[in-house]
Amino acid sequence: MFYDSNHAETITATAAAFSCLGCRARGAVQHGDAVLSAPFRSVLRGVLAAVLAALAMSGAPVLAQPAGVELERSVKAAFIYKFLGYTEFPASAFGDAASPVVIGVIGAEDMAAELARIVAGRAINSRAIVVKQFLDGDNPGVHLLFVAGADCARVAGVLRQARAPTLVVTECGNGLQAGSIINFRVVEERVRFDVSLDAADKNNIKLSSRLLSVANHVSKGAP
Repeated sequence: MFYDSNHAETITATAAAFSCLGCRARGAVQHGDAVLSAPFRSVLRGVLAAVLAALAMSGAPVLAQPAGVELERSVKAAFIYKFLGYTEFPASAFGDAASPVVIGVIGAEDMAAELARIVAGRAINSRAIVVKQFLDGDNPGVHLLFVAGADCARVAGVLRQARAPTLVVTECGNGLQAGSIINFRVVEERVRFDVSLDAADKNNIKLSSRLLSVANHVSKGAP
């Protein structure tokens, strides 16, 4: 069964949290504190990523610039977490009722760390979520695999090792042609994503229509 969240409540709550953090930041500046503490900057960045992901999943555009690479990574990580809630895996994908949902990351240590921070203490359909890092050439048995990097030839080689059923997410220019199910793109300075239903079917993965409705492009046949 798909995890059906209330978009309005998610956006309202995260936006309110961001507003409170913004007030704290303005207060610090007014009192002469030129530099926010590292923990506070981390929380601020995380909440902003959550707000952006919530807005994007509701169909609103998400800016990737001018915030830079760090924010883009945070937004993609928030998206990846959200993707799990709109994906149906076959029962055979889990050993038992207590088995966790496993996110695998290849080629991006910073992304793995960001994902671990986002999923800490969270669950999908009552299953805990864990994040693991792998190397090119590994054959990870995971539920979601994110392969970082812009080299689609390399990505295609990595994906040949992936085991179904796996929700494969990439970020290279021709990610869908390389075999991924979801591929991130930056369109007019906005983080968007394309979806291949053909790849999803081959991986025995079912995607919610709500996820498809906010995709940049949905490919129904071979990409």
